[in-house]
Amino acid sequence: MVSVKLGKTVITDTSRPYVIAEIGVNHEGSLETAMRLIELAAEGGADAAKFQSYKADTLASKNSPAYWDISKESTLSQHQLFKKYDSFEPRDYAALAAHADKIGIDFLSTPFDDDAVDYLAPLVPFFKIASADITNTPLLRRVGKTRKPVILSTGASMIEEIDTALNTLEAAGASEIVLLHCILNYPTENRNAHLRMITGLREQYPNRLIGYSDHTVPEPLMTSLISAWLLGAVVLEKHFTHDKTLPGNDHYHAMDVDDLKKFRRRVDAVSDLLGETRTKAPISTEDTSRLNARRSIVIAREVPAGHVLAESDMTYKRPGIGVSPLHWDEVIGRKTATSLDEDHVLQWSDLV
Repeated sequence: MVSVKLGKTVITDTSRPYVIAEIGVNHEGSLETAMRLIELAAEGGADAAKFQSYKADTLASKNSPAYWDISKESTLSQHQLFKKYDSFEPRDYAALAAHADKIGIDFLSTPFDDDAVDYLAPLVPFFKIASADITNTPLLRRVGKTRKPVILSTGASMIEEIDTALNTLEAAGASEIVLLHCILNYPTENRNAHLRMITGLREQYPNRLIGYSDHTVPEPLMTSLISAWLLGAVVLEKHFTHDKTLPGNDHYHAMDVDDLKKFRRRVDAVSDLLGETRTKAPISTEDTSRLNARRSIVIAREVPAGHVLAESDMTYKRPGIGVSPLHWDEVIGRKTATSLDEDHVLQWSDLV
């Protein structure tokens, strides 16, 4: 069984999901808000609170166009948008990591440049790499050299690109890598989520754990996350906010603490339904049912001692405390040791 240790949790392909609350830059530059979001993520039951560490000048050129829904986020330049929220410095991330540790939730932040990899390495238990950087060889190498576990998003990527990224990470020193299915739309319409790709990734990479980074708009049942988990995604990431009504690129398709609590309750309920084993076998609570609901061979009419049983002498009835109908053909032609009454539940001791 494949396993990966993510922070405080060991993940396998039968685990309850490791849930990452993707705060990103929904703190909007406020350290106080960022700390409050960590607290809300922990309250909701997330395993990790994740941020994004970047500087606009090293992330995007000034001429980079928007690729999001501009009716929700009207900024037309990536550089302009990133500039709004790139005020945090290494010391701020250190403070956030300490706060997360204090309240018992894993701290993460996605690095978008080499400097971020370096100052985050002492703070994070593993690295998350954004879909957009799956072809960023130097960044992948920098992350791989830390030898920490890696979660790699695969939005908008081809299998060949995933393979190249995996090879790059492993060659640099990464040995534990989880792949996340992702659709690089903000937001992702349900019809575009293509959760069956999770199954495809599991088949393509049978020796790796698979997860899902969700950009659909949350609804009360959190169907996208539950469905992804049931398809085998054991790491689930979703944007997280304290207020879904706020303007901005990552608030309107984020979950809040109430969504997260509902999801965790559904996971608990569904987990009980799934059970712990894939091997089909009776469970202990079925013992009485096996005994009483199954059939036995029953004598259909009174027969004398020494009678050679024919099929017409037998029927099958509950309970299953006698000779099983599995042995029907073996019983035909056997002699009775004593006379047997009608409706007698046949025992092996009744035969000679």
